[in-house]
Amino acid sequence: MIITSCENIAGKKIVKTLGLVKGNTIRARHIGRDIAALFRGIIGGEIVEYTKLIAESREQSIDRMIAQAEALGANAIIMLRFSTSELMSGAAELLAYGTAVIIENE
Repeated sequence: MIITSCENIAGKKIVKTLGLVKGNTIRARHIGRDIAALFRGIIGGEIVEYTKLIAESREQSIDRMIAQAEALGANAIIMLRFSTSELMSGAAELLAYGTAVIIENE
């Protein structure tokens, strides 16, 4: 599966557009991570606990989007985008979405 944020893929042509595909996950912060993040916030630097949480959420969202595209018969996803939204204090949704297509070599 080729995934790109572009609308075209070099050396490939889109032969069929299958439509919107998406994958999301909702994650809540963890008290252990919050305590570690609090200390990092005081002394400065990257809050690696949250970086890891967001990276895991992003990968899970992409995996779910790919599964939906594969179910449609797609071999590529173009125009990949991400969206986040806070649902409540301490919980956020990460959404990955794009257009499922079938591509062939030019």
